[in-house]
Amino acid sequence: MAALGGDGLRLLSVSRPERQPESAALSSPGPGLCCWVSVFSCFSLACSYVGSLYVWKSELPRDHPAVIKRRFTSVLVVSSLSPLCVLLWRELTGIQPGTSLLTLMGFRLEGIFPAALLPLLLTMILFLGPLMQLCMDCPCDLTDGLKVVLAPRSWARRLTDMRWLRNQVIAPLTEELVFRACMLPMLAPCTGLGPAVFTCPLFFGVAHFHHIIEQLRFRQSSVGSIFLSAEGLMVVGLLHMLHHLPSPGHLIGPVLCHSFCNYMGFPAVCAALEHPQKWPLLAGYALGVGLFLLLLQPLTDPKLYGSLPLCMLLERTGASETLLCS
Repeated sequence: MAALGGDGLRLLSVSRPERQPESAALSSPGPGLCCWVSVFSCFSLACSYVGSLYVWKSELPRDHPAVIKRRFTSVLVVSSLSPLCVLLWRELTGIQPGTSLLTLMGFRLEGIFPAALLPLLLTMILFLGPLMQLCMDCPCDLTDGLKVVLAPRSWARRLTDMRWLRNQVIAPLTEELVFRACMLPMLAPCTGLGPAVFTCPLFFGVAHFHHIIEQLRFRQSSVGSIFLSAEGLMVVGLLHMLHHLPSPGHLIGPVLCHSFCNYMGFPAVCAALEHPQKWPLLAGYALGVGLFLLLLQPLTDPKLYGSLPLCMLLERTGASETLLCS
């Protein structure tokens, strides 16, 4: 080495390969390939979920208890296997999240109480008008209504009701697991967290269009109301993701919000316009939307929910989201 002199040392230092930054090493397959793998994985998940509903051949409508029980089995199997799709995506893209797969999907304890309560509170504020409408149309007063809701016999009856279990338990849990917990980690490194949040409702809405076919097949609704509900699917899917913004690191908040939205249904604005107490109801609708927009930013402050695994993933892939992760 001494015989080489200063010039030789300089040549050696120039010829030594520079160390690649961590983000470049993590995205070795290339960003284009990673995006294609991510989109294809999400599309495969959506098709698998919907396809599992039709592996059972039946001429019965979707609300028949026998059909519901069979579909319970198939969607639970697909949902249980859906984390394997995220695992395969990680191996194909070479992206290392820096945390466990379950934590990345929202199964964690840190910040679980605000993540469960605040998104649900925000959702109930948005549905202030429909909640007022429900109270006005209820034949019993508030005290009697609470007694009925909290009665053990009432809960026992619900737990044996297949439609209630589907709408309030199985559908929220499995759909949020597949269309949110699994899809967001795969889309976020490709598009960023913000665009990924608005992309997942597209998969959610398109995957629910099979309801239109079933309703037309069994003539359960008019064509106009069916396509109105189809447009509502996209809106509801988008709203789901909006009030899931407060808890991008938890699954429990979105599941509770989803269950609440399924219980409330799409807001009956037309019925409110024809209601005897139309103006108080419309004021409630407007107040709910206004308060939702006003409280959305303070209640989506990431500091309320602890460290966010998705933001850690974006930092490791060099696609940090300053708006939602700051």
